[in-house]
Amino acid sequence: MEKETPLDLRTQTSDFALRIVKLYSSLPKTTEAQVLGKQVLRSGTSIGANYREGNRAKSDADIVNKFESVLQELDETDYWLDLLVRSGILSAQKAETLIKETNELLAIFATIVTKIKKRMGRM
Repeated sequence: MEKETPLDLRTQTSDFALRIVKLYSSLPKTTEAQVLGKQVLRSGTSIGANYREGNRAKSDADIVNKFESVLQELDETDYWLDLLVRSGILSAQKAETLIKETNELLAIFATIVTKIKKRMGRM
């Protein structure tokens, strides 16, 4: 059996953003759903953009700054997804994969930031 290669973060964050866009498009057109949906759309699609900016950073401090922005956006995305589910707008089943991936990305970026900070002597 062939071993599955994990996606690189550039692809993973871009694919994640596309799934967020599709989620938003599938939400009901009620005011509540659209307000919460726009929030998750903004935070969920900015993750990949901040990741790409971090890859173009000129210093470790700049990388940490951008990747901490990624962490903030991931945490915010998790919050909005949770609200969509708890409000009954989105089923837990439909949100499950996105919530799981949000938490996986949080763990990955937290590890990256921690390692860079250690290298910089800030931990």
